[in-house]
Amino acid sequence: MPEHHLPHTPHQDTKNPEVHHETSDVNIRGVLAFAAGLAFAVAFVSFLVYGLFGYFSARETRAASPQYPLAAAEDTRVPPEPRLQTNPRQDLEQFRRNEDQILTTYGWVDKNGGVVRIPIDEAMKRILERGLPARQEMKR
Repeated sequence: MPEHHLPHTPHQDTKNPEVHHETSDVNIRGVLAFAAGLAFAVAFVSFLVYGLFGYFSARETRAASPQYPLAAAEDTRVPPEPRLQTNPRQDLEQFRRNEDQILTTYGWVDKNGGVVRIPIDEAMKRILERGLPARQEMKR
């Protein structure tokens, strides 16, 4: 059988002695004091660490590494070929400039043999004028 609920009237004063609520608010002064203490502790530790790193840096700067006699002689020694490139981009640019210079200028390939090089554009024009050499057909 369904239960009938009576509408709640705001004028009714209902008291339940078993239900309790908090009677005081949060202690704002205590929360702010804790936050201030925490901020002070963080700042103090940060300055301490900063000072410690400054001390370590100064100590390492003063302690110059000794120059060993064998290591001093090794400064001028170069490792055997092939060596690593120290600046590969610059090396590639220089290589391409050299290749472009060879392809666009006249020059000797073998001066004693009388072999010269000509610019590639000029060579292509000459091939168009003269045609490509063809094989001689063999007669049977």
